[in-house]
Amino acid sequence: MSDFFISNVETHIVNTEAEAAKIIEDAKKETFYTLGKYTSEHKTKKSKGEIVDEFYKVTLTKIFNDIKDPVSHVRVIYEVE
Repeated sequence: MSDFFISNVETHIVNTEAEAAKIIEDAKKETFYTLGKYTSEHKTKKSKGEIVDEFYKVTLTKIFNDIKDPVSHVRVIYEVE
């Protein structure tokens, strides 16, 4: 059997709920993977009991192949800017 890439989990941090919703909606529209699961969580950073920062954590599970019947070879490339 060949090496097949099945899925990955991405975690994004954004400033607003609207940005979080856009990431999820854009992921739903993609055609080269299936969005298996997604979450959006409002998070806060506190210092001495006071909120000093707020953000949204977006987690996406992208499925590229069915684990029982993988059919495509996927090459993942990460770029850091």
